[in-house]
Amino acid sequence: MEFDKSYWEKLFIEKDMPWDIGYVSTPIKEYIDQLTDKELKILIPGCGNGYEAEYLFSKGFKNVYILDWSDIAINNFLTRFPQFPQSNIFNQDFFIHTPQYDLIIEQTFFCALHPSMREQYVKKMHELLLHEGKLAGLLFNRQFSKEGPPFGGTKEEYRELFESYFHFKHFDECYNSIPPRAGNELFINFTKKKFDFI
Repeated sequence: MEFDKSYWEKLFIEKDMPWDIGYVSTPIKEYIDQLTDKELKILIPGCGNGYEAEYLFSKGFKNVYILDWSDIAINNFLTRFPQFPQSNIFNQDFFIHTPQYDLIIEQTFFCALHPSMREQYVKKMHELLLHEGKLAGLLFNRQFSKEGPPFGGTKEEYRELFESYFHFKHFDECYNSIPPRAGNELFINFTKKKFDFI
């Protein structure tokens, strides 16, 4: 199956998105609550219905950007939150995106991509972060019984995948997951590694 733009549009039309909980998840909310620099340039890729962006904006973070290639997802977000600036919305494929950010929030985007794209994801995240930029959020720490999305994985897999590109500030089982996901999530806070090319 090809997980192209039309595939995601169909899921939004049919509202077939079991990972969409309808609000910003507790671990992401509590991570945002401890951020003090309101000038951070923040990206939420694969934003879907954009609850994280709405929460950030309501907390005074105005330098927040969302990205999704589903037209329906973007329209849903704007219908619910029309005051969000249009200039901060990218309706495009994540892998062609080029601006850089201080922080990228990971919330069910990684698990939506086929595992064959994971190395490409890691390289692109590294590219999109400014010097000492951070990738923070949640990864599923389990395998799923049926073919995804969502696609699962293990901490060991992820360590091997990310370690060449990021320093691990925090990489452990999530203690404040929502009840249905308790014991099945890892919270990550990774800092971009600097590569010295001669």
